[in-house]
Amino acid sequence: MLKIHLNEASKRFQYEWIFKNLNLHLAQGDSLAITGGNGSGKSTLLKCISGAIPISSGNITYRQSEKKIPESDWYKSLAISAPYLELPEEFSLLEVIDFHFKFKRPFHQIQPAELIELLYLQEHSSKPVSQFSSGMKQRLKLGLALFSDVPLVLLDEPTSNLDKKGIAWYTDLMAKHQGDRIVIVCSNEPREYEFCRQKLALEDFK
Repeated sequence: MLKIHLNEASKRFQYEWIFKNLNLHLAQGDSLAITGGNGSGKSTLLKCISGAIPISSGNITYRQSEKKIPESDWYKSLAISAPYLELPEEFSLLEVIDFHFKFKRPFHQIQPAELIELLYLQEHSSKPVSQFSSGMKQRLKLGLALFSDVPLVLLDEPTSNLDKKGIAWYTDLMAKHQGDRIVIVCSNEPREYEFCRQKLALEDFK
């Protein structure tokens, strides 16, 4: 079982503190919403938790069966969907999925054709991702993250670029496929994190 501990974690850029003295404990099955207005630092905290950027002080630890995981190996335990992550747009949809699952095992051994059907992209399997709409790209990012067999799923603004039908699709997807994993959602839209059992307001840690 994966456990994540943040102990007095703090991050600053030059003289501005993004968050200070944050203590947090998460285990598989937990779901957390990180809330705050635009520019409050939600994405920065998510990147720190993922190991993409370092914290300024304190520490973050990952443990699997009580054994500490080296920071260089954190990426093996997580999948992420975020607006700032780019897809290989020269690839077709099928090529993107095949490429992704060279690095991550598929959740519940889902097959590419099954995933494409769940994403409502059956008619676009051979189309280059560069020709996808922003909503189609968002559904693909979410699908790749959620259907990776990892104990930690990180979602940053998960319904950005989704219409009303797409938001309903996301809500249903989370209800059915969250599984026994840690899910962290960065959002200032309650509809994106209604399922989360815990909430962290970033303004409380300035």
